[in-house]
Amino acid sequence: MTKEFSCSIKSIRFDENYQPADSTRLTTNFANLARGEQREDNLRKTLTMINNRFNALAHWDNPNADRYSVEVDIISVDMDIAGNGDAFPVIETLKTTIIDHKENKRIDGMIGNSFSSYVRDYDFSVVLPEHRDQQSDSLTPANFGELHGKLFQYLLNSEAYKANFDKKPVICLSVSTSKTYYRTTNQHPVLGIEYQQDEYSLTDDYFHKMGLTVRYFKPEGSAAPLAFYFAGDLTSDYTDLELISAISTMETFQKIYRPEIYNANSSAGQVYQPSLNYQDYSLTQVVYDRVERSQMAVKQGKFTETHFIKPYQDILDAWAANYAVNKNVA
Repeated sequence: MTKEFSCSIKSIRFDENYQPADSTRLTTNFANLARGEQREDNLRKTLTMINNRFNALAHWDNPNADRYSVEVDIISVDMDIAGNGDAFPVIETLKTTIIDHKENKRIDGMIGNSFSSYVRDYDFSVVLPEHRDQQSDSLTPANFGELHGKLFQYLLNSEAYKANFDKKPVICLSVSTSKTYYRTTNQHPVLGIEYQQDEYSLTDDYFHKMGLTVRYFKPEGSAAPLAFYFAGDLTSDYTDLELISAISTMETFQKIYRPEIYNANSSAGQVYQPSLNYQDYSLTQVVYDRVERSQMAVKQGKFTETHFIKPYQDILDAWAANYAVNKNVA
């Protein structure tokens, strides 16, 4: 029989008082903003940007662009592999709640949005570089990302996830700077103009092993398309307000983290090649330490190797070899 792992889910509000938990990956967007002398100012400005963008997109019956505000909760998932109570922080993601001030009610927003994973750090910052240092003919090692993908799908099928969330997550990330994107004639009323890429990126393939499909859309007023990773049907499984909550939250983080792409002063054209060397862009007023983010990924990948992969290698290998992926997730 496939071993059962224990999943536990915790939530903490992302607001001006937010303090990253000890188990939070320091490379995570929201954790990076919440440190230093300007932490509270950073957080206030970030939330204001999210609210303003939400109201700009949810413009119907909203003449003063102030009908809605967005609450953001950080969802942390711990997994006990050995059944000894020693849980490892596997995944962090975001859950949004929409406040309709006109109707005085709370509305569920998107679950997913950002995606933070120690095991992903291990794969991309430890396993992949070591493989390429060996000058292998293949770009990725055999079974690259399969353990991570199965852990993610195990979580989505767990009783802990189902008890907390009614829908599958939608992860919204930046487009790849190594790929070219082409505008299509398809346009969604909320997601905007759809783009297609010339070939899938390594990240796209990695998320596919998590049971997620990708589509690229550039919402109205956005400088560049966003990558939406989802299970099911992106355009019919979620309400307009849920989609807007994902766009407003993640475009805000991308404007702060990748202003060369998402805060560019001109919009993506018919054929679009994202670049971090683009010079015509504006900076937000939010301070973000991008250098630290790149340096910490390797350290946190090594942390995962030491505290999760190596101690539980035999258990994880046996489990992954026998775990049957639930096709309903994909």
